[in-house]
Order: sequence, then C-alpha cells, then structure tokens
Amino acid sequence: MFTLDLARQFEINDASGEHDHYIQLHCELRYEPVPQLRALGHFESWFFHDTDDELVRWADRLGRQEFWTIVRHSHPQKIWIYQEQV
Repeated sequence: MFTLDLARQFEINDASGEHDHYIQLHCELRYEPVPQLRALGHFESWFFHDTDDELVRWADRLGRQEFWTIVRHSHPQKIWIYQEQV
C-alpha cells in the first residue's frame, strides 16, 4: 500500500502546566501501490512553530509536492483514523 499519513501533534501538560507527553492524531489514507505512487518513494515533512520556518512558506512547499497530483485522481482503499501517545 501507498500511505499518506496526515498527522497533528498535541502537547499534553500535567496539572502544574509542565510538559507530560505528546499525542499524535493520524488520518491515514491507503492507496493501491500503482507504479506512479510506488515511484514516489518516501517523503516526510513536519512543521514546528519554534523554528525559523514560516507556516505559509512550509505549506506552500508541501502543496507543490508531486504526490498531490497523483493522489488527487486516486481513491484510497482504506482510511484509518487513530491516535497514539509519543
């Protein structure tokens, strides 16, 4: 399967407001591994607010990735929504 995993990470604090752990919420779209998708290989991109990158610039770069053109015309075989503690 070709997997497109859209994830959002949330910081969980304890009762005193200190960092305790993170929760990641995932929406996985799984596609048949057609040759065009298989050829894409692996790609990963994260955005963190405490870096020098700007959200708009990061989103623009992400929006220009080749896989969007391919998956836009495909239908996922499975959609899986889950959360995990990290």
